[in-house]
Amino acid sequence: MSDGDTTSAIEAIPLTTIKGEPATLADFAGTVRLVVNVASKCGLTPQYAGLESLYRAHRDAGLVVLGFPANDFAGQEPGSDEDIQTFCSTQYDVTFPMFAKLVATGPDKHPLYAALTSAAPAPVKSDEGMRERLASYGIAPNARPDLLWNFEKFVIGRDGAVIARFSPDTAADDPALLEVIEAALAD
Repeated sequence: MSDGDTTSAIEAIPLTTIKGEPATLADFAGTVRLVVNVASKCGLTPQYAGLESLYRAHRDAGLVVLGFPANDFAGQEPGSDEDIQTFCSTQYDVTFPMFAKLVATGPDKHPLYAALTSAAPAPVKSDEGMRERLASYGIAPNARPDLLWNFEKFVIGRDGAVIARFSPDTAADDPALLEVIEAALAD
């Protein structure tokens, strides 16, 4: 499959917004997309604040953050879509687009995450520190290319191609993430 075929396939995958409306990544064509699997009861949940700040700082330049709640890791996203939406808006004033809860890892993973992990099977920077931290809590980390944990990040360029993947513990203001996003926005 050529990159063009992969790109159109990723952009055409059916999605559902957190409000229950049909969507695809093609709805955001021409933007740089930061796709993040999120959870409300995770030690990384405070990343919502950084993701919202990143979105507000760069949305006029064409960045959109897309949040995909998933309950895959230690049951850290147990609520309904309505619960998640309320939590995000009241606790973190999230204004970036959110989607319906989905399965992001394992044999039943949503086609979007199957495509993303196939296109970017490993993070740009090593995720060994996060893997060791999970192991120290008695959690066996998933093997690549599956997601490691909540808040893994994928950058998709304006052309719909997956540019980079970042580990869950990469903050929204991490210089390497910002460099990739700013380069993609400049294209």
